[in-house]
Amino acid sequence: MSIYVGNLSYEVTQEDLTEVFAEYGSVSRVSVPTDRETGRPRGFAFVEMESETNEATAISTLDGAEWMGRSMKVNKARPREERNGNGGGYSRRSF
Repeated sequence: MSIYVGNLSYEVTQEDLTEVFAEYGSVSRVSVPTDRETGRPRGFAFVEMESETNEATAISTLDGAEWMGRSMKVNKARPREERNGNGGGYSRRSF
């Protein structure tokens, strides 16, 4: 299971998140996606912990908590949606 953490400061680092979530158990992985053009964090992250019990405790405790001047949104991450590859752009198909 993975935890989605949203409404994060753009200054957040993997180390910051590891430190916060480690209070609820062992953190196995933290991913902070960055913007391709600016390299700056996109304001959300994913955290994986070694125990689902610890993940549930972290979610219930941290959801809505104030951190780095923002109210965090913390919940179970949803599976990534499949993309159809055309990007929703213009199609050259004849009708």
